[in-house]
Amino acid sequence: MTDYNVVYPSPFIRERADPQILRHGGRYYFTGTVPAYDRIVLRSADTLAGLRDAPEATIWVRHPEGAMGSHIWAPELHRVGDGWYVYFAAGEADTATGDVWRIRMYVLEHLGDDPVSGEWTEKGQIATPIDSFSLDATTFAHGGRQYLCWAQHDPGLAGSNTSLFLAQLADPWTIAGEPVELSRPELPWETVRFAVNEGPSALVRNGKVFIAYSASGTGAEYCVGLLWADADADLLDAASWSKRPEPVFATSAANGIFGPGHNAFTVDEAGRDLLVFHARSYEEIAGDPLDNPDRHCRVQPFGWDGDGFPVFGAPLPES
Repeated sequence: MTDYNVVYPSPFIRERADPQILRHGGRYYFTGTVPAYDRIVLRSADTLAGLRDAPEATIWVRHPEGAMGSHIWAPELHRVGDGWYVYFAAGEADTATGDVWRIRMYVLEHLGDDPVSGEWTEKGQIATPIDSFSLDATTFAHGGRQYLCWAQHDPGLAGSNTSLFLAQLADPWTIAGEPVELSRPELPWETVRFAVNEGPSALVRNGKVFIAYSASGTGAEYCVGLLWADADADLLDAASWSKRPEPVFATSAANGIFGPGHNAFTVDEAGRDLLVFHARSYEEIAGDPLDNPDRHCRVQPFGWDGDGFPVFGAPLPES
């Protein structure tokens, strides 16, 4: 039974959208999008609470020209094999010939023990069969295979911004075989302002592989959907996957939390499942939501129903 009375400070970390908290080797690591969209930061601590005040290290900065020069978005830290890897999205530098909206996925590698210090190496762009707007790469292992899931624009889908794709990895930065489309934005709550499926995060539990994802524009309409497949199914067969017809985590005007999404999963020191996400504490946004820094990182526990599905509840009010 999940103890919903465990309340974490909210916001947990300010001005860090697309947050991720990873627990590895008994230590916690945090990363998220910096509002300036110009660098990748990491922090670490022995405890979950310690992340709040932990020093933040800049491990990489955008290029002054060419690729990886702008819109540094949604970094994720993963341990794959004997290495640390950061997946992130970036556009070209804002120069006379650069296109800041040519967003593609990239990978950094660190072969030391401590990802917060030491040298990171650029492994380059993740090549996809269709060279188009792509972002929000995440990776997970299951059944002896390493998978990559991400959001990408399919030029063949009129009126659609991004769908979710899945592929096996040959190595942490190379896709093996043909990706499969898992989900496209078709339901009304997935197409508010923008037709978007993005921000996937995987969780293997209770004989199923779950992928939570975010949908619609980045204002109060932003919300979380859920895909799942049986754990013994062929994950690269689109028919193996099902989608919840309604969002599983959305704005709570009553609690004063708006546009929750781009989540990740972690656990606390007691093993309780935690949902990590960003959200604002107000509905109306002046100007472009992408220029607004108030998508703060938030953390709260979640539980499971009798069928083995996650139950996220509503976003809790600020504390």
